[in-house]
Amino acid sequence: MADFSDEVFGGIRRVDQRRWAQAYLSGLLITPGNKSVRRLAQHVSTSPTAAQSLRQFVSASPWCWDSVMRKLTRWAEKTCTPASACTIHRVVVLKSGERSVGVHRYFDPVTRRTLNCQLAVGALLSFGSVQVPVDWRLHLPASWTDEAQPRRRARIPDAVRYQPLGEQMLDLVDALTSRTTQPSVPLVTDMSDTPEAASFVRGLNRRGRELVVALPPYLRVHPDDESAPRTRGLVAAAECVSSARAADTVLVTAADDRQRHTQVRSALVRLPGGRKAGPPDGPFRLLTEVTPDSRPGPVWITNVTDRPLDDIMSLATLRSDAAASIDTMKRDFGLGDFEGRSFPGWYHHVALVSAAYAYRHLAAPLQPARRVDEADGTVAGAAAAAAAVAAAAAARRPAGELRNWPPAYER
Repeated sequence: MADFSDEVFGGIRRVDQRRWAQAYLSGLLITPGNKSVRRLAQHVSTSPTAAQSLRQFVSASPWCWDSVMRKLTRWAEKTCTPASACTIHRVVVLKSGERSVGVHRYFDPVTRRTLNCQLAVGALLSFGSVQVPVDWRLHLPASWTDEAQPRRRARIPDAVRYQPLGEQMLDLVDALTSRTTQPSVPLVTDMSDTPEAASFVRGLNRRGRELVVALPPYLRVHPDDESAPRTRGLVAAAECVSSARAADTVLVTAADDRQRHTQVRSALVRLPGGRKAGPPDGPFRLLTEVTPDSRPGPVWITNVTDRPLDDIMSLATLRSDAAASIDTMKRDFGLGDFEGRSFPGWYHHVALVSAAYAYRHLAAPLQPARRVDEADGTVAGAAAAAAAVAAAAAARRPAGELRNWPPAYER
């Protein structure tokens, strides 16, 4: 852990801040249940002021989270085989109050409910069956960026302005392109419930990025295939691909090497030029899986038209893998447990969560602490499981490491 911390947190200038970063990282790894600052402090120190010090470090200290994410990205690329893809995934974090930075009322198309929540997007690089978070964006509605009081209270930087979610995702793609050694890996994401899907796909295509994106089934496209519906106008994507031609048998390979055969329909299309009266973008290929009960599956679009359908549909499976990784970060690493209200604090917390997730899955894979209902039904059972994880982590620490930790870190 000391070697990992030195590399990932090496861009933090102050020595004491680097030590608290390692303490926070350890707390995220060994604290069962909710990862509040108070509970993290209880698991990494016996000092009564440890919680205050950790809170100061994550919420108020002016260290650069972007430097941590850059170093984490490079560490993951150096540690693993080359990344196969990048997945962008939306994250909804429920909140009970109104003071947490970015909290707003959001209609969640998955649950079909209006939620009081924070909304973020994360970029994850795929290394084999592990998806590592390498960058984040917190979505700020105009009510947070256009009014002076919320900006001042949350310490939102002057350069941060409101962006529609699609633009924010493209900004995330641009940032990742500048920091990774593999800027050309295919990009996978789900825009099936977003009206901005067409502009997002056009933006990726004009950046020269290979893409596999789930589209809204009602999105209008230009058929560009002899077997497509005979029409001079625009056609809904789902209609276009479902009536395109006979289905092909495709072998889908998941990231964990599991394989299955399925039937897939596809059609060549072009996208309308958008607000600017330009020529349609493309060509693209639409794909949809033919389910056994004939229900329509997700409609995917890709600009990779010269590779087998097996490869494209295999990339599409990364969407569910990313969702599972985000759920794990929420459940086991405290992704949604940040209690602070500041903009820098939120980014500090998710950078540290990303480091903890990468360390657990790539540097020192351990059996996760069992939840209470999976142990013996008691709090003591969960504590014993957490203690086992802590002991395993301690066994991996080099001798003498504790001397370099903050004075409050006593065990």
